[in-house]
Amino acid sequence: MKKCALLAGVRTPHNRAYLSTVHACGLRLQEALYLEVSDIDSDRMMIHVHRGKGAKDRFVPLPRATLETLRQHWRSHRHPQRLFPAYGRDSRSAASATTPMAISRVQGALRSAKSPAGIPKRAVSVHTLRHSYATPLLEAGVNLRVIQQNLGHTRLETTLVYTVCGND
Repeated sequence: MKKCALLAGVRTPHNRAYLSTVHACGLRLQEALYLEVSDIDSDRMMIHVHRGKGAKDRFVPLPRATLETLRQHWRSHRHPQRLFPAYGRDSRSAASATTPMAISRVQGALRSAKSPAGIPKRAVSVHTLRHSYATPLLEAGVNLRVIQQNLGHTRLETTLVYTVCGND
């Protein structure tokens, strides 16, 4: 997948920050949408994922570049709780939003970025960004059990499927 070209093609900064975080941290769509400012532990360089699949919490490594992206993104809205608040038609309302960004908006942003990146329409989804998280880790020699924990999988077999672009 041409991930750099794909993410670079996302037009709005808030959608690019969201999709970059999903990709860099291997998060599920809902997990990232509901991230809160207090979930970011910049001292330990970890994200505390609440309410993961199966109502499980976990900690996920936070790359330094992603931390910087999240900080810059937060400065654009300064919501006291949410990292990805709903922007609505008026970006200024994000600081007081009561809901996270809409799923349809982030999916639409990714869909719009596919064509300029030369990616066929159905080839990539938000979940594909999560799938692509495991491959570079495996190639870098990261232990499969660590990848399993980062992705929040109960069974190692699920993680193995991910490494060959399966489903979870």
